[in-house]
Amino acid sequence: MQIRLAGIVKESVVDGPGIRMVVFVQGCPHHCPGCHNENTQDPSGGYLTTVQEVIDQLPSNPLVTGLTFSGGEPFLQAGALAVIGKAAKQRSLSVFTYTGFVFETLLEQSRNYPDIAALLAITDVLIDGPFLLEQRDISLAFRGSGNQRLLDVPASLRQGKAVEWTDPAWSTD
Repeated sequence: MQIRLAGIVKESVVDGPGIRMVVFVQGCPHHCPGCHNENTQDPSGGYLTTVQEVIDQLPSNPLVTGLTFSGGEPFLQAGALAVIGKAAKQRSLSVFTYTGFVFETLLEQSRNYPDIAALLAITDVLIDGPFLLEQRDISLAFRGSGNQRLLDVPASLRQGKAVEWTDPAWSTD
């Protein structure tokens, strides 16, 4: 299975708690003004690789505790990312996923699109919502604008509604 990427960062401390590997997918329909990753918007940009090649790059370093999917828009390649995320979970890595969609839209779409359901199912924390330049706030943990939420996906799926993620080790506001 192939996936189109903008790049991979082996160790990041800004895309979720702790040290994380970040997979930046290529292609985004949102085109948010002021986008931090504008170079990832073109769906024909970046490069093609295989899911297995990404899995082979998952960290063996015990200091790396998570995997983050960013973009571009991860839910445009949800099936491929779900496979990578499953491999990450098997290595005890947490999975964070950024999206310009809101959880409620993804939950509705997941009823008809198994790949969206699969990516939601392996995601621990979802950072949802488009970046809004007028709500830009660099003081927020792991997000760029005040409308974006940090959501506990397993709890949200159980309750059928968005549930805020709280982690006592990290300030989210």
